[in-house]
Amino acid sequence: MDPNHMPLLGALLRHSRHQHAGFHVPGHKSGKGLLPAAAIFREVMSIDLTEITGLDDLHHPEGAIRDAQQLAAACFGAEETFFLVNGSTVGNLAAILSLCDQGDTLIVQRNVHKSVIHGLMLAGAKAVFLSPRYDPASGLPAGIGTEQVELALQRYPEAKGVLITNPNYYGMGVDIRKLAALAHAHGKPLLIDEAHGAHYGFHPALPDSALACGADLVVQSTHKMLGAMTMGAMLHIRGSRIDRERVRNRLSMLQSSSPSYPIMASLDASRCLLQTVGRSWLDLGLSVVERFEKSLERWPWFRAISRAPTEAYETKDPFKVAIADATATLSGFQLRDELERRGVMTEMADPCHVLLVFSFASETRDADMLIGALEHISARFELSGKEISLSPEVAMKNAPYHSGVSAPVPFRMNALTATKETPVSEAAGEIAAEMVIPYPPGIPVLYPGELITEQTVQDLRALAAMGAKFQGVSDPLFRKIRVFLHKK
Repeated sequence: MDPNHMPLLGALLRHSRHQHAGFHVPGHKSGKGLLPAAAIFREVMSIDLTEITGLDDLHHPEGAIRDAQQLAAACFGAEETFFLVNGSTVGNLAAILSLCDQGDTLIVQRNVHKSVIHGLMLAGAKAVFLSPRYDPASGLPAGIGTEQVELALQRYPEAKGVLITNPNYYGMGVDIRKLAALAHAHGKPLLIDEAHGAHYGFHPALPDSALACGADLVVQSTHKMLGAMTMGAMLHIRGSRIDRERVRNRLSMLQSSSPSYPIMASLDASRCLLQTVGRSWLDLGLSVVERFEKSLERWPWFRAISRAPTEAYETKDPFKVAIADATATLSGFQLRDELERRGVMTEMADPCHVLLVFSFASETRDADMLIGALEHISARFELSGKEISLSPEVAMKNAPYHSGVSAPVPFRMNALTATKETPVSEAAGEIAAEMVIPYPPGIPVLYPGELITEQTVQDLRALAAMGAKFQGVSDPLFRKIRVFLHKK
């Protein structure tokens, strides 16, 4: 198939040009039903169509969508690719529900996205958690070690597979080839939440993709680091270790029966760009990153997470640049706020760092605006005259994860006992009855059924005091937390 061909986008554009009389949903009738103030939607709504003749059906693709998915599979190195219109979230849910039934066990990296936990809850499955390694320079949790996976596979041979996140939000990654070989030696599939790595493998400066490294099922957020619309994602499968019919069935249950054609068409267009001119676009984006990183040499107090491998990670995405004020004058949240006051919008902040996400579409003027903002901040807070004091010893960890390999943790949709609200300051020793999820990045610090330690309380209260936002909690101000009434 011609990689320059965009079968789904082409079908939508051809239909739009014919000026049909449309007696079908959606009700806006190709963008005609809009107020003048909302005219910005008109062009995209002209292809916001439905499963009419010639436009195929995501849940039973036989034409343009089938062809677009086959082109995507060829591009990304999969044997079969499924378009997702509910983000990587629905891909993670479908992956777990296709692999696990009630009571099954899955080996899972502890610092995974909340969607993985939701998948375990929906399946009624148990998780054997693997603790992440901590980066000594930043204090951030990164990937898991091969030895942990080996121990878990030996200890829990009944596990249905291994699921990890790679890379993490900060671009830190692990050696997937070793993990794939290890899982396969034990007869288990390796599932990868590669939400932040859809661009991997398409430039020599980038790490190899999970599929190229031997993963069996990979979920990618095509909208995060490539060019699809928000919520556009893909699920890729290679080999025979994954039941593809079950994946197809679970996706039909979880995805909307009225999927967004603009989102699907943007997946088609994003794949085409990547496959045909992606290398040159990635070259340009990387040059913008290099321009910014070169500027940091002027300001040693703005310390970036290293690209070089450490004891916590083997690979690093150059498009993810996390910086901290090494004088400890500004927390990550304060640095984020100062940048935003100067017109620079960042991806996220943690107690120490601000995460800056570049991409193939980043422009020189954006980097220059960022450089100018940091120059103003340096002068405003007189950072050049202050001692560089930030060290791993004072860098606050994002989550108090346990060490090693956990016993299987059961997840259920319904609570087994009554709950109550208690002040967060008094919650040590209680059992959490809700997920506590600093967002972004959406990685739970506490799961339902987990013991709340004094260290957890201290860390969460510090995050809240610094301005972190939380999902999953009943109290949006995070003064109280829901716990189980009867401890088990």
